[in-house]
Amino acid sequence: MCGVCGCGDSHADQTRHSHVFGLKPARMLQIEQDILSSNNQFAAHNRRQFAEHGVLALNLVSSPGSGKTTLLVETINRLQGQARMAVIEGDQQTSRDAERIGATGVVVRQINTGKGCHLDAERVGHAWQALAAQQDFLFIENVGNLVCPASFDLGEACKVVILSVTEGEDKPLKYPDMFHAAGLMILNKTDLLPYLDFDVERCIAYARQVNPAIEVIMLSARSGAGFQQWLDWLISQRAAVLSHAAAG
Repeated sequence: MCGVCGCGDSHADQTRHSHVFGLKPARMLQIEQDILSSNNQFAAHNRRQFAEHGVLALNLVSSPGSGKTTLLVETINRLQGQARMAVIEGDQQTSRDAERIGATGVVVRQINTGKGCHLDAERVGHAWQALAAQQDFLFIENVGNLVCPASFDLGEACKVVILSVTEGEDKPLKYPDMFHAAGLMILNKTDLLPYLDFDVERCIAYARQVNPAIEVIMLSARSGAGFQQWLDWLISQRAAVLSHAAAG
């Protein structure tokens, strides 16, 4: 989390400042716990709002270069006309990815975190309110980082971790918190498998070693192979949201 990684959010500045002046580790830990507690309150509010509006909110997380934005653009293109969608785009700087997504015609809201390495629930809640559009799906593209976003609940129904086959099959073991927090792992860029030394079965085994319940979908956002399974998953998750809302 921020107190450990040293990202540039204001609460991170507080922990770094305290450390400089010799604050005891127990007090630093308390500050970090307070940060997460405050975030979790905003996340709970977001979750209630999403549920009341029948929105399936998904938190897309990955390291940089995994293909999140390409996956998202292709998803939007394939669901156009079938579902109402909106996107919250998180990046440290620039609006390049938001511009790519906006070109599809969906409503998109940019959040630039500056030195911050993750989105938080408060900013996501404000961004969602500013979208001012009815949605079936809200896709939250988090900052490219497999560490901090694991700890920060945004109120989403599920974290979807995207892992490119170019990254190596041991990522679930190197970043266990993220894969433990995720409900779904997408193995992306499978069209490159013939050219790589990547052990798919080992990667999946590592992911399930960390999180036995994690679902896995293999696809290529570029070639389209396996993409229908991802779309079917989205539709089933959306149906579950509506069923839960009706039951409530």
